[in-house]
Amino acid sequence: MRVYVPLTLPGLAEAHRTGELGTGPFTAYAVTPALREWYLSDDIEELEYAALSRAALASLRLLAADPGAARRRVVVAVDVPDGAASADPGRGLEPSALGEVTVAGTVALAKAAAVHVDADDAEDDVTAAAQALEAADGGDDDAQFVVDGADDHELLWYATQEIPNLVTPA
Repeated sequence: MRVYVPLTLPGLAEAHRTGELGTGPFTAYAVTPALREWYLSDDIEELEYAALSRAALASLRLLAADPGAARRRVVVAVDVPDGAASADPGRGLEPSALGEVTVAGTVALAKAAAVHVDADDAEDDVTAAAQALEAADGGDDDAQFVVDGADDHELLWYATQEIPNLVTPA
């Protein structure tokens, strides 16, 4: 099963240093039955992109909680055994839980298929989105518009061999 793990650049640097992604049970995003029902598509590529987008939003939440982190969303795509990730059936179609899964144990970063990171030119919009997140969660439509502005930036795809370049300051 492919899961998408939300991180920040400092989180990616830590995973690179330790060689591990998460430290038993951790949250990731995947194509779950609830995500399929919500998205109304059978196209696996569209569903995978929706799961990636949910992870990007979770990465934005991590950035909002860590004002010192570089303002770039980070998502690691990794394949885990089918039984290693599970969705909470009790949360069903809760908007905040769509695509959310719990990965049971630590996953080796070497198992990652790719890393998705914002380009440098997204930093202003990602900064504004992280600052507006709390107000958006409270129902402020203007703040939600700012949060949605981060989605105007596609996450760039990086091979896992490029992780050292991503986490080492230039």
